[in-house]
Amino acid sequence: MKQTWRWFGPHDTVSLSEVRQAGAEGVVSALHHILPGEVWPLAEIRKRQDIIAKKGDGTSTGLTWDVIESLPVSEHIKKQSGDWVAHTDAYCESLRNIAAAGIEIVCYNFMPILDWTRTDLAWPLPNGGTCMRFDLIDFAAFDLHILKRSGARYSDEVREAAAGRFALMDDQAQQNLTRNVVFGLPGSAEIMSLEDVRILLGQYAGISKDQLRGNMVGFLERVAPLAQELGIRLCCHPDDPPFDLLGLPRIVSTEADYRFIMNAVDVEANGITLCSGSLGVDPGNDLPGMMDRLGDRVHFLHLRNVKREDDAFPGSFHESEHLGGDVNMVAFVAAILREEKKRRDAGRSDNQIPMRPDHGQDIVDDLKRKNQPGYPLVGRLKGLAEIRGVEAALSRNWPQYQ
Repeated sequence: MKQTWRWFGPHDTVSLSEVRQAGAEGVVSALHHILPGEVWPLAEIRKRQDIIAKKGDGTSTGLTWDVIESLPVSEHIKKQSGDWVAHTDAYCESLRNIAAAGIEIVCYNFMPILDWTRTDLAWPLPNGGTCMRFDLIDFAAFDLHILKRSGARYSDEVREAAAGRFALMDDQAQQNLTRNVVFGLPGSAEIMSLEDVRILLGQYAGISKDQLRGNMVGFLERVAPLAQELGIRLCCHPDDPPFDLLGLPRIVSTEADYRFIMNAVDVEANGITLCSGSLGVDPGNDLPGMMDRLGDRVHFLHLRNVKREDDAFPGSFHESEHLGGDVNMVAFVAAILREEKKRRDAGRSDNQIPMRPDHGQDIVDDLKRKNQPGYPLVGRLKGLAEIRGVEAALSRNWPQYQ
């Protein structure tokens, strides 16, 4: 695996020097100041490349921009409404500029309205650190009593618990919960209000899972063959969490979902970002098995872990230590190494799959920084070190991983 690190640009609280000290070899970044639906100019891409590759004195940082995360898909494209054709054309032009700059991997997602969704961005842990958490009852309280969404469907048990939870919330607690739920795309220039969410939900009314899936296929039919021609590997990030929210369908949550997407537009460029944390929330997702079965189209890896807090699915969960959650990270890394060996044996040039330690608990010095939620320095460094240790133990001691 090639060790990479997500960096949000010059305003990131983590410096490139610290990224290098953490042991990363490459950078995952994006032009967050450019809104979805607009073209990424080649000059802006190269400007970010130069910032990543060179220190202020012109010497090398030892880092390269290896993965774009993300080139966002606009809501118009997801709904196939309004300016969706123009936005798709802009997406294609951005891909041409990305290829001209020599970047080969582009991560994106097809989640309606909300990107990853959590109810708490700094949940206290017994060890004194904090982590991100999704509490199903808090989310239902937001949906039923703050957003007041018509037609919201929950079990009687969840409704009763949500009503009790909401009754204990003062104005500040309600504001905090709302801010956490609608936090938006990490690093994005867009921050949604409650009214923005209501308007977008209205626009998605009547869009079924099958229709959204069809819209995604329509998008891929236009962009994936171009990516193949340009030498770019597209990789779709799974839904986070992998179940329906606010009545919105989720279409990239299971192995079957990924198989449908890959078969619908069957080119190598139409691939996967396999995120062990997002998919790991669903106990039915076998991460090592998915890597074994889908591995030839896995272009990018997010390695993180989650702890499911009850047996119900969907249910509450929090982001655990990288080796400490419900995903068997050692077995998952072993499956990744097996896939990389297959690629080496086959002579594939992409035999080292970029991975990044995704998210992380805020610990030690992280608690004093104003980090992007989910992206601490020390917490991710710890996760990267743990994953690196697993990889070293496997690859140095068992021939099938070498």
